[in-house]
Amino acid sequence: MTVASPHPKDVEPDSTAIENALLGGKVRLLQPKTGYRAGVDAALLAAAVAAKPGETVLEAGCGVGAVLAQIAVRRPGVMLVGVERDTDAARLARRNAELNGIDGRMTVVEGDVGTGFKGLGLPRADWAVSNPPFFDDEGALRAPSPAKRGAWIADDGLAAWVGFLMSGVKDGGRVVIIHRADRLADLLSLLGAKCGSFAVRPVQPFANEPAKRVLVQAVRGGRAPLRLLPALVLHDRSGAKHTAEAEGILTGAADLGF
Repeated sequence: MTVASPHPKDVEPDSTAIENALLGGKVRLLQPKTGYRAGVDAALLAAAVAAKPGETVLEAGCGVGAVLAQIAVRRPGVMLVGVERDTDAARLARRNAELNGIDGRMTVVEGDVGTGFKGLGLPRADWAVSNPPFFDDEGALRAPSPAKRGAWIADDGLAAWVGFLMSGVKDGGRVVIIHRADRLADLLSLLGAKCGSFAVRPVQPFANEPAKRVLVQAVRGGRAPLRLLPALVLHDRSGAKHTAEAEGILTGAADLGF
């Protein structure tokens, strides 16, 4: 069920940022005029987090708060903690919390995933989620612009991100990651050090094309068999921007459950 955003506020204009609408207009998001901007991956990750009131969601690499703001609207009563190493992005995340009236339950901490979770002095969360940078090696793609580099290149590798999430979640808590489909084996191998009860949902651009993304949920200490769930198909050939299922998820009318 989607709940309207609580009493959004106005914040002082920012000459370095533009405002975008997410989740069918339920979330207002300030993002840099240049550089990486949140899109479909952030919306899908937020839709996959079925946190309950009173639970805490920790996001590694929260950027400007796109995922956390959407979780806040979808899940009233959930507490949110974002960890972000970029000072400017962390500042915008705090402003976005104010803009959407969720600053009372969203905290943004400046910290680097590469240094680990324990040094932050934070309590472990019920959920730990992330959309990690997709590449470990800058030679794997054309060099991104400096403003986008942090969103695309994982300086400490995928292992550091997965390790951070596993350290940051309680026993029995859930880790949710969205990543490239071709890294699925790596994700399962890394998560298997402390987690189990995997659920995998492929995300396909079209029904007759291979998945380009996967959403993976794991339970810390879980022992249930892996579940491979039906794929989410984003587009069809009808001319509409998204399939009806994808549109419902992206606008907040439906969840992307595991």
